Amino acid sequence: MKIAIASSGKKESSTVSPIVGRAPYYLIYDNDDFVEVIKNPFAVGGGGAGLGVAQMLHDKDIKMIVGGKFGPNVIEAIKEKDMVHKEIGEIDILEALKKVLS
Repeated sequence: MKIAIASSGKKESSTVSPIVGRAPYYLIYDNDDFVEVIKNPFAVGGGGAGLGVAQMLHDKDIKMIVGGKFGPNVIEAIKEKDMVHKEIGEIDILEALKKVLS
């Protein structure tokens, strides 16, 4: 399963971003294998960041999005795209990955 973790930085030692739609980066894993880092083009700007992020990650075949807070609009968009989400605190990325895979 491909997982995207909202991240405050580009490295696996970074912490989970507190706000999913405005996360600076997403670290992508295929199960527990690191695949890539995606810079979030919706991190700054007007409204609709969560909807844009949901579509962007869906286009990458992501099945689960992990992050801090998810707004109601992004949750609805995630559900419509048959993806799931998991809210998790500001812990490091590898610890978050272990939690969602266990």
